[in-house]
Amino acid sequence: MKSTFNLLLLLQLLWVTPSLAQSTPKKVTAVSGDGIHRILQKNGFDPLKFYDEFVRINKKNISASKGLFIGKQYTLPAQPKAGTIVIEDKTVNYPLFGEKYAKVKLESENLKGATYYLISGHGGPDPGALAKKNGQTIAEDEYAYDVSLRLARKLMSQGAKVYLIIQDKNDGIRDESILKVDYDEVNYPNSKIPRSPKLRLRQRTESVNKLFKENGSSYQRLIVTHVDSRSQKEKIDVFFYHHKNSQKGKNLANSLQSTFRKKYQQYQPNRKYTGTVGSRSGLYVIRNTHPAMVYIELGNLKNTKDQRRILDPKNRDALALWISEGLALDYKNAQ
Repeated sequence: MKSTFNLLLLLQLLWVTPSLAQSTPKKVTAVSGDGIHRILQKNGFDPLKFYDEFVRINKKNISASKGLFIGKQYTLPAQPKAGTIVIEDKTVNYPLFGEKYAKVKLESENLKGATYYLISGHGGPDPGALAKKNGQTIAEDEYAYDVSLRLARKLMSQGAKVYLIIQDKNDGIRDESILKVDYDEVNYPNSKIPRSPKLRLRQRTESVNKLFKENGSSYQRLIVTHVDSRSQKEKIDVFFYHHKNSQKGKNLANSLQSTFRKKYQQYQPNRKYTGTVGSRSGLYVIRNTHPAMVYIELGNLKNTKDQRRILDPKNRDALALWISEGLALDYKNAQ
């Protein structure tokens, strides 16, 4: 993949339009909270297209970890391409979601001030769990990614700042049942995903921790989504893990479980919801990431009934909606 979309969206910022395009380079001063992505977006530039150019022309004033220095002046690239990212009338056009879903309308500010990091399991050379449906291969990473995209969009529509750590510029939100398996996902902001499982986990963990440090003391949460692989006969409900020593993580998982239980009571009153909350600190990402986090298993990819839930795009959208409502509950309770 030649490039990927940096999913840093600040709906709280002043709306930018193509009129911000400029013919000569302009200098801006970094203020508290500015990073490369934020300073580009504030000035009407697509961070995907102009990140490398910004680093090139400002390398003397950029730290080894790609950070900016408060009070330093930075030169902007010469000319943003008008219309790539447009925030106007409280609507953002974000191509990473695909043509059909690229426009995201700010529906509320319920999550203003909240920052979320979304990791969809596996990706790149590792498709995760594999199964067959009507003779076609289905892969865990494709479905976890689709749910994460839908979740990101719903969180953004409520004013949250969202980072997708695993990204695929060719696969927006997809409404097909069978999602084509590919291997071109990258790690935020645009790094090839290693083949080594240990290096893959370390890479995404370091990305989250770096962003966590940059975003300071605000409300920050990490959501990791996976699709489990068990015996074909074993049907499971959505369940949640947190770090054993994190009360915030436990509260987050409990908010999600409570939301799912209520949704089952509303939509499937004759079926008991059995999704659990537990701690599992032995997993690398749970053990080593800094934000309070929840690790979500969406179902058993090999179970026929769970496949129906995961393969149906309407169900994937419902999963994302219910997760977003659980996250909103946690944010409200944390205030």
